[in-house]
Amino acid sequence: MTPPEAKSTQEARKIIFQYALFRVENAILIAGAILLTWLFPRPFPWWPVWGWVLLALIGVAGIFFSSLGNARDNSQFLLKQFQGQFDLRKIKQAELRRDVELALEYQRRIEDKVRRQHASLLWDRPEETANQLTEWVTNIYQLALRLDAYRRDTLLEHESQSVPQELDSLVQRRKRETNPDFQKEFDQVIETKKKQWEALRALAARMKQAELQLAQSLAALATVNSQVQLIEAQDAEGGRSQRIQGDIQEQVNRLHDLVSSINEVYDYHTPGLG
Repeated sequence: MTPPEAKSTQEARKIIFQYALFRVENAILIAGAILLTWLFPRPFPWWPVWGWVLLALIGVAGIFFSSLGNARDNSQFLLKQFQGQFDLRKIKQAELRRDVELALEYQRRIEDKVRRQHASLLWDRPEETANQLTEWVTNIYQLALRLDAYRRDTLLEHESQSVPQELDSLVQRRKRETNPDFQKEFDQVIETKKKQWEALRALAARMKQAELQLAQSLAALATVNSQVQLIEAQDAEGGRSQRIQGDIQEQVNRLHDLVSSINEVYDYHTPGLG
């Protein structure tokens, strides 16, 4: 099985290859060559009919290889492509939407600084660092989506208020019931309601954890941003960069596990418990 980091790197290289090949400049060169071949097929007596096409192909090749070698432009293009995948309109609550916007801004700043550094253990692997940041911000976005849906889930809100009352009413009715058959049916209904109430409380606790984790993760992003802004080459070589990268990976793993655990009990696309 291909490791996620390697898969992300392969996908990134594929996107960069396509970007370098299908740049607007290349399209203009080819279109210009076709037009000039039609209007001025032989501007000079010695000019071959395929001369304009040859020049265009040479230009395309030059732009293609130059684009592949421009790491800074490519990283900015990849970042723009990645962040363009997020539809912040899906997050209705302004507070959560601002949280995601802040995370995206931190990502832009950190990646920009990472790719400017030289001769350090962390910055020698900018693609790995970028992949980790991508996973981190993706998990923040996914967490915000689920929190937003949970907070606006009117069915869950109604159940959280009604189920305890219904459970208490059933218990009282069970105490007054003398018919053994009805007592057994009451016991079954009560047991089902207890499980529903336990699930609701467990989900509420999980979402409270998600709120705290989101705040903590944004604070961690801000800390990494500050550390990256201040880090120097000698600090990185002394092991500081490994600590930063370790902190990033820890956040990625923590958020991923939390999002996965929420998915097991709550489908944010459908109102109510998952």
